[in-house]
Amino acid sequence: MFDSHLFYKRRLSAHIKELGRYLRYILNGHMVIVLFFLISTLAVYYRQALDDLPSNFPTALVIGVLFGLVASYSPVRTLLKEPDLVFIITAEDKMSAYFRNTLIYSFVIQLYLILLIAAALGPLFFASYPERTGSIYLLTLLVLLIIKIGNLFANWWMLKVRDKNIRLLDAFVRIILNITIFYFVIRGDVMFAGITTFIFVIIFLYDYYYSKKQIGINWELLIEKDQHRLQAFYRFANMFADVPHLKVRVKKRQWLVRLVTNSVPFHNKNSYDYLYRITFVRSGEYIGMYFRLLVIGGLFIFFVPNMWLKVILSILFLYLSTFQMMTLYHHHRVNIWLDLYPVEMSERKRAIMKILYQLSIVQTILFALVIVLTQEYLGFVIALIGGLLFSFVFISGYVKNKLE
Repeated sequence: MFDSHLFYKRRLSAHIKELGRYLRYILNGHMVIVLFFLISTLAVYYRQALDDLPSNFPTALVIGVLFGLVASYSPVRTLLKEPDLVFIITAEDKMSAYFRNTLIYSFVIQLYLILLIAAALGPLFFASYPERTGSIYLLTLLVLLIIKIGNLFANWWMLKVRDKNIRLLDAFVRIILNITIFYFVIRGDVMFAGITTFIFVIIFLYDYYYSKKQIGINWELLIEKDQHRLQAFYRFANMFADVPHLKVRVKKRQWLVRLVTNSVPFHNKNSYDYLYRITFVRSGEYIGMYFRLLVIGGLFIFFVPNMWLKVILSILFLYLSTFQMMTLYHHHRVNIWLDLYPVEMSERKRAIMKILYQLSIVQTILFALVIVLTQEYLGFVIALIGGLLFSFVFISGYVKNKLE
């Protein structure tokens, strides 16, 4: 007899074991040191900003938006896999215990978001409302937990709906309501908070009623959502270790491919120059990561007031970006057709180092220009020279040794 509770325990055990395998690489990687440095820097300037907080600062709006988004983000991790669409779908009527456990698991693993946001926004709350006690903030967090549970159930019910537009509309309405509820709660407007909460309850009950009208479980959607989140984790873990389960998404981006390959001479020795350029452009995991680090680093550099810290951050993000782009070299490791290239292995290593140099130089120049926007002209010169020197030393030393 099929026992869905036992099936869930086995699936959860395998899932945790697989995640733990990659978490060891992530927690021991270079990223942890960088994140610790960034968080420490942010904490220092956050404390200074709170000391100079203006009286008209929109604290209720800031906390309301962040609390509302955290409450709205309530995905259900079902741990389903593609073969389940064939082998488990026949036991749909016996899966109630399995899905109940997935709801509990989904809520527990999302508690860290509430703890992080509560710890981060607590100082802002007490700096803006010094007359309020800690018990009031704890009561607000209790409301956050309740609304979070409500959104989790609503999301689960709406996963039975096959019309994507209805699901998006429902999610949008609940996000607006969640933000509005916490905006009024932080402001202390009990009446308006109660009215918006009542509207949320109506939407909550309607979602339950509407889901009951749906026939069966939308297995395809559940598997698609879970696999999408799992692939997102694999893409993150791929920064630290090779992930064989990662499904590479490729996009044409024809105009961008033409832009980066037009200058590549048509010779055998340039085969890998061409290959690595189109791989960088067409594979979302590289170009997306590169531009995300570029934007995040640029924002940090722009808003940090200290010149030397701007320079350090520019080199820090340059290191992060170059370190992540190194995986380009192993991107085609399972493609046997590359062995047919009439090109020496030394040309392959030269090509990867060349594109790393080019990407790091572009990033160095852009970070230096961001420093110019803050009118730190000495910092511009130091960041430009320091970034170029770091790129040369890191790529010619560390990267070259890793390739060999």
